[in-house]
Amino acid sequence: MTHIHFIAIGGAAMHNLALAVASKAGYKVTGSDDEIFDPALSHLREAGLLPDEMGWHPERITPDIDAIILGMHAREDNPELVKARELGIKIYSFPEYLYEQTKDKIRIVVGGSHGKTTTTSMILYVLQRLGIEADYMVGAQIEGFERMVRLSDTAKYAVFEGDEYLTSPLDLRSKFLWYHPHVAILTGIAWDHINVFPTFPQYVDTFRKFVHSIEPDGSFIYYKGDENLRAIAGEARKDITCIPYDAYDGKVEMQIFGRHNMQNLQAAMLACHCIGVAPEDFYREISTFTGASNRLEKICETADSVAYKDFAHSPSKLKATINAVRERYPEKKLIACMELHTFSSLMAEFLPQYKGCMAEADVAYVYFNPKVIEHKRLTPISAEEVREAFGTKNVEVFTESLALQLRLQSLDFTNTALLMMSSGTFDGINIKEFAKQLIHG
Repeated sequence: MTHIHFIAIGGAAMHNLALAVASKAGYKVTGSDDEIFDPALSHLREAGLLPDEMGWHPERITPDIDAIILGMHAREDNPELVKARELGIKIYSFPEYLYEQTKDKIRIVVGGSHGKTTTTSMILYVLQRLGIEADYMVGAQIEGFERMVRLSDTAKYAVFEGDEYLTSPLDLRSKFLWYHPHVAILTGIAWDHINVFPTFPQYVDTFRKFVHSIEPDGSFIYYKGDENLRAIAGEARKDITCIPYDAYDGKVEMQIFGRHNMQNLQAAMLACHCIGVAPEDFYREISTFTGASNRLEKICETADSVAYKDFAHSPSKLKATINAVRERYPEKKLIACMELHTFSSLMAEFLPQYKGCMAEADVAYVYFNPKVIEHKRLTPISAEEVREAFGTKNVEVFTESLALQLRLQSLDFTNTALLMMSSGTFDGINIKEFAKQLIHG
């Protein structure tokens, strides 16, 4: 029996990896965290993996543990981590362990500042429908897939969403540098994670390193409309096959919409083609794909109005999502709400990146909580600074969740497309239920 202990087991990716490891024969999984919320809480409880007590307990770290998997949420001085290092137990980061488990497989890795989750989901969706077994790690729930991580002894392929954020408290490299893909996708580069990459050239450089990490004779699929990706492709090793792409414009009718999704779709097709899937088979199967959870996810619809939820928070994602809904519903009033929630989005020096991002909306509401800025120990920003940064007259800024809710409830949603965008919850709003109440009146 191989005993794996997860430090910071409650994270979205970490708890899914724990569930995947626990499902394999011959593995025992334990874990710890100082706080765990749903859906991780329920998932871990159902699997019998929820810690008996919250907090860090170094006495749980014993010599019989074969390996530790360390989550990004844990600090370098974490008591359990300190004990594990004292005992000489092997410590893996999340991406390092994924690579270790799939190093003999053909790996497809999807990176980029936007569209990673959707593109990865498209690849997995088509492979599943074609009966091609694959291990995977993806950042959202996909219809027909039990969880967000799968590891097996039988799959020939592994498909990973490649995140450029830091690996662990002990390893400050980007996560995706661990994966060494045979087939790599980069969807685009738009400055993000300013707390880790304080300048845009530094941010671009981590994607350059990612391309350098491609396995010998591998393939690099990149969006040709991005000048930085074109430059990186021009610098790629001679053994790497560079494949540019643009948006799909074929005749097969799709369930999803928006130019950015048609770009994601074409990237996914090329990746599948690299492992032998015929384009016509890909397009046939992807035509029934309705999207990944929280990625332009339709919440509800009436005879003349519709509501969507999206994870968009960075400038490029925000603009692409709003433009996609505007293009899909040109005759409807577009009400777009977004929450500034991440480190980068709440940093005063990053705010100018949002200029014009919500211009296509008829009504644009931006929400942020000053207490979150205080908690993250960032320089305070004002509602007026945020409004000026977005730079269009349609933008109104809120710093209280209740005030935003009351404003939305005062609006007429006849012939309207409502778009709620956040990687958070607008401080406690059940976004799906609230949107349904608004749309149905």
